[in-house]
Amino acid sequence: MHHKDIKKEVITQLKNKFPNWCRVPHKIKKEIAAKVLKEAIANYDFNQDITTATGDLLGISNQLPVKGIINLDKMAEYINEITSSRIIKFSNYDRSALFIKDEELQFIDQLIDDTIINNLLSNDSYSPSMREIFPSHLFRAELLKTLKYPEISYRKFCTDEYLGLDRQQNRVFIGLPLHKNMIIDHTQLSRFRTNMTFKQQINILIYFLHHFYKSDLLGDCTLCAVDSTELANDCKVPLASLKINGTKIRIYGDLDCDCGKRRNKRDKSIFVVGYRLHTLTVIDVQSRQSFPLVSILAPANHHDSQFLPFLVRLAQAMGIDVNLITADEAYHDKDGSLFEETGVIVTTPPSSNVQRPENIDAETGVVFCHNECPIKMEYLGSENQEHEYKCGAELGQCQYSETCPQCRIIQMDQGLFQRLPFASMDLNEVHDIRKNCERPFNLLKNQVGLEKIRVRSQQATMTRCTLGTIAVLLIKMAGQRKKKKTIKEPQHLLNLAVNM
Repeated sequence: MHHKDIKKEVITQLKNKFPNWCRVPHKIKKEIAAKVLKEAIANYDFNQDITTATGDLLGISNQLPVKGIINLDKMAEYINEITSSRIIKFSNYDRSALFIKDEELQFIDQLIDDTIINNLLSNDSYSPSMREIFPSHLFRAELLKTLKYPEISYRKFCTDEYLGLDRQQNRVFIGLPLHKNMIIDHTQLSRFRTNMTFKQQINILIYFLHHFYKSDLLGDCTLCAVDSTELANDCKVPLASLKINGTKIRIYGDLDCDCGKRRNKRDKSIFVVGYRLHTLTVIDVQSRQSFPLVSILAPANHHDSQFLPFLVRLAQAMGIDVNLITADEAYHDKDGSLFEETGVIVTTPPSSNVQRPENIDAETGVVFCHNECPIKMEYLGSENQEHEYKCGAELGQCQYSETCPQCRIIQMDQGLFQRLPFASMDLNEVHDIRKNCERPFNLLKNQVGLEKIRVRSQQATMTRCTLGTIAVLLIKMAGQRKKKKTIKEPQHLLNLAVNM
């Protein structure tokens, strides 16, 4: 943990002394980073207790629940208050109907309330007077690029080729005038992404989650899942690096990113420099469709298991109903602390590395009292990280009833006896459904452009991830990108048609 504490100290110093770090020439960055890192290690007391908060060590201190987050219930009240207070509903829907021909953009344009967007994205010093560009314009521009032009750069997007007077559909969707050659510059979008606070990101996400839950995309039976994916950036070579107690401390041009191991991919290196996106998704059990809800962006060098409590607490602060989470082994609630703090149960596939207790069926997890008893025991419940079982024999059925204790206590583990015992619950389907939560990552990377990160800071990257999540939900709600399934007629009907 000391190497994490040292790196946190170095990054804090660099950010404080060089607030415009991105504008410092690369050669000077290397000299400064090497000097600060060397001094930090020389002055560090390795015998001291680490008092730095866990969120700071993990690089997510700016992504914790804060005062001012509007949960889903309050957001519904807020939207109703805004819409019901209007005597006359001012809108540009008529203009939109004339110039926006894309059905997906039509749906999204009618869904977005610019007044609410401006309120959610404005800061305390915001004043609408004498403004030509509002937060809603910048948000719509970011959304348009994410939805329709994820593969191009921001510099190219903010040109006449995409936002000129002849691109009337794009200008009307953003809210730009059609009679005046006013355009949004890429530097305005850059400042917009960088200055958007985490609270604003979460509130704007909750606004669209409110509409998502009102849609018909989710059935009555849903399940939450957690998974992660890597987001690589262009900072391949560190500015400075030193090895401490067998662990390397690396400082990159993007101060918040780091080098971590990538999941096995045949066409890529096992290492990735950048971030890992930890995402909570909701899965419709019947349709098996999965949808991203909220994410946390962390440096790539941290283990997945450390982020589950933060993700759950953030989701609960947003008003998302989380009771049961299916995840892979990396997110296991080892000591039961997550359940005690949040009441959320995590179930993962049984680990093969866990030693199985005696007199347990290896495949089914059925519990027997002792090695000579053929009657399986019944599950009573759990308490204090222990499962309790009783004899399942009927009166006179068991020949060992007089000598057998007829009860058994088994400690919780990462194998067959997690918070939900494998044999006592039908968890095979739950674990199988978990694989569907990889689908949103494919959409975020390939459909809305997160495969290639075009920004270079954790703040801006997190904004892009939030916009990507919103875009995926809007695409699903609009329903215009569904592949039409060809219905194959039975062969006997085809033969009948030919004969006729």
